[in-house]
Amino acid sequence: MLWTARVTSIGATGALLLAVLAGSGQAQRAKPSASRGQAAIPDADWPMYRRDLSGTGYSPLARVDRKNVKDLTQAWTYSLQAEAPVAGAPALASQATPIVLNGVMYVPAADRVVALDAVTGKELWRHVVTGGAPSRRGVAYWTGAASTPPRIFVMAGRRLLALDAATGAAIPSFGKSGAVDIGVPYNSVPLVHRNIVVVGANTPPGTIGGIGNPRAFDARTGEKLWEFSSVARPGDVGHETWEGDSWKGRLGANAWPFYFTVDDTRGWLLLPLASPIGGAYGGDRKGANLYGNSLVAVELETGRYKWHFQTIHHDLWDADPPAPPALFDIVQNGRTVPALGVTTKSGYLYLLNRETGKPLFGIEERPVAQSDTPGEATFPTQPFPVKPPPMARTSYQPTDLVTAEDTTPEHAKACADLVASLGGVHNQGPFTPWRLRADGAPPPVTLVFPGTLGGPNWGGTAYDRRSGHLYVTTQDLGALGWLEKGKPGSPLPYQKVTPERQSTFDVRVGGVSWPCQKPPWGRLIAVNTSTGDIDWQVPLGITDGLPEGKRRTGRPMLAGPIVTASGLLFIASTDDNRFRALDATTGAELWETRLPRRGNANPITYLGRDGKQYVTIVSTDVVMTFGL
Repeated sequence: MLWTARVTSIGATGALLLAVLAGSGQAQRAKPSASRGQAAIPDADWPMYRRDLSGTGYSPLARVDRKNVKDLTQAWTYSLQAEAPVAGAPALASQATPIVLNGVMYVPAADRVVALDAVTGKELWRHVVTGGAPSRRGVAYWTGAASTPPRIFVMAGRRLLALDAATGAAIPSFGKSGAVDIGVPYNSVPLVHRNIVVVGANTPPGTIGGIGNPRAFDARTGEKLWEFSSVARPGDVGHETWEGDSWKGRLGANAWPFYFTVDDTRGWLLLPLASPIGGAYGGDRKGANLYGNSLVAVELETGRYKWHFQTIHHDLWDADPPAPPALFDIVQNGRTVPALGVTTKSGYLYLLNRETGKPLFGIEERPVAQSDTPGEATFPTQPFPVKPPPMARTSYQPTDLVTAEDTTPEHAKACADLVASLGGVHNQGPFTPWRLRADGAPPPVTLVFPGTLGGPNWGGTAYDRRSGHLYVTTQDLGALGWLEKGKPGSPLPYQKVTPERQSTFDVRVGGVSWPCQKPPWGRLIAVNTSTGDIDWQVPLGITDGLPEGKRRTGRPMLAGPIVTASGLLFIASTDDNRFRALDATTGAELWETRLPRRGNANPITYLGRDGKQYVTIVSTDVVMTFGL
């Protein structure tokens, strides 16, 4: 009783970037019944991770505006820590984005899922999760069907849990006593639409459960509906992009993002798929390795493949698309074009036609540096968007090293000493491969930009339907390393190694990491989706230890912004522990508050039952809500 989607792909040679309509296989069960079309979202609510299926992070609320936002003050807080902390357990570092429906907020805590009064923060119900912690990233809401009342879905390791939205009680009729074992861990937020629940997979080396294919389940019963094969198998178009049997049992190429997006008009699910594992050395998987590092469109109800776009061929940097695309329409040559924007950890933003997967402003396959490691088969070219320009630093020259004039003499000296201790650093521009260290030789240390954490990361973008701006948060923090022969028993002949206690291109100053290239180190960027141009960009975040006048360096960040109809952007994310409101037209900062700890999460805004607009951010282990 299971449909398994037979994926298709494109050959490694030639037009890797074209959209191909294909698919094979036969359904072994009927599609779940559901009506096409998304119900209108009440303006007051924030019912899913990015508020809507298109992943825009846009709220139509305007009661908090440019004039009164300065008057926001703390309304209430709620602790997400465990009621009875376990000795030796790591501290909670929540990345949760709550959801709000009908005046009720739902959010996962360290050991439970709770429903809160969205005006007061009072706990309405709690469901204690046993046998493993709930996802620290969020929950999903299902409106129910016929006589089936609404449900909350949350992941707990390999288990997909279904709870009664009114009481928090487990649903006995869902799976086995309210839980379904999905086969692999998934640490993020399920997508729930119509009667379908979609989950991804987290598959680092050693993960039990095998390949990290995304899967779908019936929201009513927990029955598995389909599973999408993220690695092309024999008989699939694109199978030739995996040399020999390198496709077999391949980890990675998994859908790990915090959320998913859906083109509801077409009934298509957009899947960002990650890098193949192992990462820095790919001699065991020669070829383009589809669908690694790709955005793939599939039918939501069946998992059937529609098209794909590969952002990196044969990835060696773990630079996958970390978030699903935001979906929107643009006018091009007098015609309305269905479009999307997908960011990548490699620092690029790709603007595509979401009906075909073709680029809106052109792609150039440019030659890139090649590996010096025996057996490696670096792909000769990589896809560079003609527009927009890179969202993050993608190269490094010696003249980019920070100076005393940029920051402080102490910082500049520490960075110069770091480079000297490494014997210099090596960078050949975008997609620089990790260089090989010969036995007994000094290590040629490779410096890669963006680093392992990428430029844009998992927070995703925000789209302003009024201006057509797509807002991207990005960071610039380089990664250091090289390849050397693997130790006896290693699965691969070569492995990536980093300098001792120094995997990133930064130094510690006053207990805080300061990158060693010239600022800015983090930015908020507004991209004009109709032209592909950057309309404005500002450094986001301050370095407190710098002298006045130099502090606005921008800071590293992973989470993303939201945007409101009143022309406000709200974002925390930066490691300076600030929560900010900015003018969505100019990027000017209008409001700022210090958080007790980092707000490493996406914020939300909603209208309470008291008629007031609230803004909420999770600050490491506490829900913090602000209002006028």
